[in-house]
Amino acid sequence: AVDESELLTVPDGWKEPAFTREDNPKGLLEESSFATLFPKYREAYLKECWPLVQKALGELYVNAALDLIEGSMTVTTTKKTFDPYAIIRARDLIKLLARSVPFEQVFRILQDDVACDIIKIGSLVRKRETFIKRRARLLGPKGSTLKALELLTNCYIMVQGNTVSALGPFSGLKEVRKVVLDTMKNIHPIYNIKTLMIKRELAKDPELRTQSWERFLPKFKRKNLKKRKEPKKKNTKKEYTPFPPPQPESQIDKELASGEYFLKEREKKRKKMEEIKAKQADAIKRRQEERNKAFIPPKEKPVVKTKKASTEKKIDIEAIKEKVKNAKKKKLGALPEEEVKLKMAADEKKKKK
Repeated sequence: AVDESELLTVPDGWKEPAFTREDNPKGLLEESSFATLFPKYREAYLKECWPLVQKALGELYVNAALDLIEGSMTVTTTKKTFDPYAIIRARDLIKLLARSVPFEQVFRILQDDVACDIIKIGSLVRKRETFIKRRARLLGPKGSTLKALELLTNCYIMVQGNTVSALGPFSGLKEVRKVVLDTMKNIHPIYNIKTLMIKRELAKDPELRTQSWERFLPKFKRKNLKKRKEPKKKNTKKEYTPFPPPQPESQIDKELASGEYFLKEREKKRKKMEEIKAKQADAIKRRQEERNKAFIPPKEKPVVKTKKASTEKKIDIEAIKEKVKNAKKKKLGALPEEEVKLKMAADEKKKKK
C-alpha cells in the first residue's frame, strides 16, 4: 500500500528528462515563424548581442533574423528542428529582448524549467501621475523592494515602461503576477512580501505540507483613513406638491400695485433720479465712515497701580531673646591681657625644649 500524499508530491531533485532527437526523429511537418517589433533605443544593443542570439538559437535549429529597417526580429523553424516547443521559447526570447531584458538573463528561457511572463500594467490605472507613483512603489527605495521580490520568487524582474517582464520558474511567476497586480490596485508590496517570507519558512516543515496554512498567514485589513469630502453646496430635495408654483408678477403688475403706472413720464424720471441720488448719498456716507475709522484713537487700557509690599512684619520677641542669650555665652572681641601673657610664656617654653 502506497500513501496517496507521496504520490501527489514531486520527489526532491527530480527533473523532467530532456527532449532529444530520438523522441521526434522525423522532425516537424510545417515551418513556423514569429516576429516582434522593438523600440529604436534597443537597436544598438541588439546589434551587439545578435551573434550570441543566433548561436543560442542555432543549437535548437531555429533561424533568427534582425531587420533594422523595419525594426523587427523574426524567428523561424528549419527542417532540422525536432523540438516543437523550441519555436515558442524563441518567440519568448525575442519578446524579452524587445522589453529591455539583457541577453545574460534572456538565454535562460531556453531551459526546460524556466518560463517568462510579460505583465501589462499601463491600462490598470487611469491617472498618469498615480501610475508613476505605484510603479515606483514596486521598485522601492534604490530597488530594494524589487530585489526582495526576486530573492523570494527566484525570478528575474524587469520594470520597463508600461510592462513588467518576469523570468523564472512557474511557481515564482505566479507570485510575481499577483504582487504586481496588487501593487497597481493600491496594495503595498510589503504585505505580499511578508506573506511570501512566511510561506517559505512553512515549506521547510514536512509535517505542514498536507495542512492548510491560513492560520499562519497574516490578514491585513484595508483602512480608509481619508473621509469623503462633503460638498459645499448640498442640494436638498423639496417636498413634492401637485400644485404648480404661483406665477411671478410682471413689471406692469408691480407698477399698477404701487401706482407708478398712472404717473407721467417726467414724474417717473424724477422719482428714479431721487432713488439714485438717495443710493449715492448712502454710499458716500458709508465711505466717509470707513475713512474716519483711521482717525479714531484706540481705547487705552486703564493703568493698574502696583501694590507696595507691606513693610510691617510681626516681630518675634522670643526669638530675639534667645539670640541675645547665645551671644552672651560666646566670647567676642580680643582676649584679655593676662590670658595673652600666659599663652606667650607657654610658647617660649616649648621653643626652649
